[in-house]
Amino acid sequence: MDAHAQVAFGTPAGALVPSRVTLADGVRWPASHVPYVDEHTRDDAVAPPTSGSPTGWRRTRRASNGWEHGTLRRAVVHGVRLYNARAYHDAHDVFEDEWYNYGSGTTESAFCHGMVQVAAGAHKHADFGDDDGMRSLLETARGYLGATPDDYYGVDVVDVRDTVVAALDDPRVLDDWRITLDGETPTASERDHDYAARLE
Repeated sequence: MDAHAQVAFGTPAGALVPSRVTLADGVRWPASHVPYVDEHTRDDAVAPPTSGSPTGWRRTRRASNGWEHGTLRRAVVHGVRLYNARAYHDAHDVFEDEWYNYGSGTTESAFCHGMVQVAAGAHKHADFGDDDGMRSLLETARGYLGATPDDYYGVDVVDVRDTVVAALDDPRVLDDWRITLDGETPTASERDHDYAARLE
């Protein structure tokens, strides 16, 4: 333990941590600037973004191929593809499963919870014709996604927010809308459906 230990954000009261921490990417950071990240969200098999440099990814980070939370990127890829294939229930399950990894009040939690609500709202509209239920879910999604970075984990969150607002007035907006990921609108393959099935 460093002689100049200090209490870090997210650390139980009275706990001491080193004043500098070396992360998995080899960079030494002041302990007060290190976000709370558990190894359980690391996934070194997840690929880097196919384009751009979205929030949540850093080229120089070795762990999870640059993603702060590799499991979140994996969930985003599968969840977006499933949503775009109109497998709304499966997309909901993928985002919900990942949501449980993060504490209340975190950006990760808000993003996942918002995407859960978007998928559930689309499911209500498309599969049940329940536009009142859809509106309730999308209102909640709007709140969760409001402060999420615009390019979070490769998702065009600006477009998601704009579409949510538009769908509150006209639910038919959801009928042909697809979520953009890394500048594209990918759709699901058998591998994405298998991923969702393994969550049950």
